[in-house]
Amino acid sequence: MSYAALLRVPHARRTFGAALLGRLSYGTVSLSLMLAVKSATGSYAVAGTAMALFGAASVFLSPLRALLVDRYGPRRALPPMTGAYAVLLGVLAGLTWRPGASGLLLGVAALAAGACTPPLGPTMRTVWSELVGKREGLLQRAYSLDGVAEELLFVSGPLIVGVVVQFAPAALGVAVSAVLVAVGTAAFVASPAVRGLAGRDAGRRRGPSGGISPVRGLAQPVVVAVGVGLALGALDLLVLAFADARQHADAVAWVMAALSAGSAIGGLANGAVTWSAPARVRLPFLAAGLAAALGAAALAPGLVTLGAAAAIAGLFVAPALTTAYLVADETAGPAFRTQAGAWVNTAVNAGISAGTAGAGLLVARLPLAVCFAVAAAAPVAAAVWGVRGVRGARTTAEAAPGDGVPDAAQETGAAAR
Repeated sequence: MSYAALLRVPHARRTFGAALLGRLSYGTVSLSLMLAVKSATGSYAVAGTAMALFGAASVFLSPLRALLVDRYGPRRALPPMTGAYAVLLGVLAGLTWRPGASGLLLGVAALAAGACTPPLGPTMRTVWSELVGKREGLLQRAYSLDGVAEELLFVSGPLIVGVVVQFAPAALGVAVSAVLVAVGTAAFVASPAVRGLAGRDAGRRRGPSGGISPVRGLAQPVVVAVGVGLALGALDLLVLAFADARQHADAVAWVMAALSAGSAIGGLANGAVTWSAPARVRLPFLAAGLAAALGAAALAPGLVTLGAAAAIAGLFVAPALTTAYLVADETAGPAFRTQAGAWVNTAVNAGISAGTAGAGLLVARLPLAVCFAVAAAAPVAAAVWGVRGVRGARTTAEAAPGDGVPDAAQETGAAAR
């Protein structure tokens, strides 16, 4: 079944479009907020601190917010979160509209806003699971399309901000982010596909909710997501250092564009292929492919070959993350899908932050080629762990057929909701 057929599934286009509109806010808010705080305070340190607080609260509290979505359903959980988030972004826009804002107040507001960030990405992936059901290969295609679209949002978001700041204060970009997430979420929860997700509390009143705890079986996709994130975070800074050493800092954007293009191509191709091997088996090989490409980058003599290596690395990024989400979805079962996806999302974002920080420490101490090799070690370690995860899952399945990925009996229980 093609991507066009996927979008012909009832309510798919409406729901996906609304979710993308809301998620575009995540592509615009970071740069807008950083520029707005810098303009209002005149301090890069304050801007960096505010962004660190916003990012940390958004990333590390994501599983908790996703838990609320699983428990109460998107229609009950998302509007209060989104309302608080949009209002706090509005407060930040107001505080930064003119110079002279208090750095402390901005930090507190940024922390609070990050804590309320609605988990639209994980929730949309849960909705995809409901929309496509058990049709063979269709969920993989849905997750691939979702991942590629999300990456394009994070590329286009800063471009939108760049246009806004040509004509207005950067604070307007923060306000635009608030409007995007409010309108997108309102349209999302109004979709018939979302109205059918009532949450675990409602499920208990009707009968068994199905599925198992999201903790069991999540180690493999979470560890691989961390490894991919570490590699991506390190690559961002290493490409900058590589270009600076050759006095071509302007080439950084082209190298990173090659990475994004490779990721988009890899993601779409991954979704189009009908794989015979299970997702849990494929995942370590995708991490290993990313590691091999980064290892090749360590040998790059110039920016052109580095760009080629980045494009090849990108071919494995979106497939690895898409497959990690698939494994998490299979493991968690219907009652915990949003939370399971949020753990993978948190893992990759935390890995990116740690990878950038770690690369910053290494660049000053080691040759760049060695730094690239060290960055490649993270997905290698994740691949090794992933192979262990496959063996562990097989052992568990043999010892206790009712555990792990939900079997037919568990699916019968889920259908009784």
